[in-house]
Amino acid sequence: MKKGIMSSFIILGVLLSGCGSQKEELYSSSNPVDITVWTYYNGDQLSSFNTLVKKFNRTQGKENGIYVESVSCGTVNDLEKNLKDSIEKKVGASEIPDMFSAYNDIAYTIDQMHGIVDLNKYFSDDELDEYIEGYVQDGNILNNGKLKVFPVAKSTEILTINKTDFDIFAKATNVSSKDLSTIEGLVEVSQKYYEWTDSLTPKPNDGKAFFGRDAMANYILAGSMQLGHEIFKVKNGKMKLDYNEKVARKLWDNYYIPYIKGYFTASGVFRTDDIKTGNIIGYVGSSSSATYFPKTVTNSNDETYSIKMETLPCPQFKDSKNYAIQQGAGMAVMKTTKTKQQAAVEFLKWLTDTKQNVQFSKETGYLPVKKEANKVEPLVDNNNNMDTQKVVEVSIDTVKENAMYSPKAFKQGTTARAYLQSMMADKATEDRQVVETNLKNGQDLDQATASFNSDEYFEQWYQETKTQLQTYED
Repeated sequence: MKKGIMSSFIILGVLLSGCGSQKEELYSSSNPVDITVWTYYNGDQLSSFNTLVKKFNRTQGKENGIYVESVSCGTVNDLEKNLKDSIEKKVGASEIPDMFSAYNDIAYTIDQMHGIVDLNKYFSDDELDEYIEGYVQDGNILNNGKLKVFPVAKSTEILTINKTDFDIFAKATNVSSKDLSTIEGLVEVSQKYYEWTDSLTPKPNDGKAFFGRDAMANYILAGSMQLGHEIFKVKNGKMKLDYNEKVARKLWDNYYIPYIKGYFTASGVFRTDDIKTGNIIGYVGSSSSATYFPKTVTNSNDETYSIKMETLPCPQFKDSKNYAIQQGAGMAVMKTTKTKQQAAVEFLKWLTDTKQNVQFSKETGYLPVKKEANKVEPLVDNNNNMDTQKVVEVSIDTVKENAMYSPKAFKQGTTARAYLQSMMADKATEDRQVVETNLKNGQDLDQATASFNSDEYFEQWYQETKTQLQTYED
């Protein structure tokens, strides 16, 4: 009798022990789960990402029972609109995705509307330590310890030039690419290029612009940091404005003034468009945009010729603090089901593992996010595109040599950033049109720009923009 009771306890103990040691099976090859990821990727970025998704689906995903569907929503703005429409269940809207490409401001908005997952609980401290600290911290969008946006691929800003035409200009005027290391030097070179091209035409004041910028908001944000002021100081999701007048004047003098004089321009949708038409020969843009750099130029005379690309560090203000823009959307996981959330995280871990992340970086110009991968050596091979390789090398050096800056999210962050994007650029474009009319009417360049190039005109613009920026404060 005692032996029978004892045997029963042993058997029961074994059964209970076995149940307790089993890991909860949320999905498997025989019980698969589908997850959908929305991105804003296009071109080479979309092609590379989709290749990786297919690889995951036929390897680790197939083995573990996860199938990922990738959907490109077009642009960042389209992505945000589609997300909002899905959450609000608008007619014709798609089902809410399980994960999506997210900048901090978008993540903040979607988190308020629907809720996104704090990813800290899915990663151990040792796992997170494998990633570049600043990239992980950037995903803590409110500085409250919650990791809402996971780094997938990052980028910074670089200066990319049409080396073919630059070399001709440089030889004729005795300038070099070293002169482009500072913003002040860039302005001087741009003036020389305008004057040199003007000397080659029969008409006076008919010089060509040298330079353009893709993201004016980045110029204002990074430039302000370099000069000692953070425009949007954010704490716990609340913003306080630090819009210093001296800093604003420095930014104005080194973009607005050369723009109205014709040294800078922006006419295409992107500055790579202006490179392709010969309207400029250099631009600052995202390192990931370098994959769109044209191979040929077709100028206003319908002449087409091949060009080579050169990649240089993004110019900074002379004798300033070393700050550079950190950008590139991460991934946010929607609050859905435990199964889908876990599957999404498993895909994220696979995607950001060194092998996959390096492949994506090589093909797109983005930077990998793990410390192990964020070195030049893993990113170099004999079959790699040399232009993309140089982009990655310059970008990695930028990360090493600068404090990387990305503004934190706040309630009106998207709107405020959009205003930064336009507040100087639109004024410069509008006033340049008046200057061109003045030039056609026989005025020289100083006369044509005199009414815009004054302390009073700047002060009026500064006060107007300050008043508008103050409306975004909490």
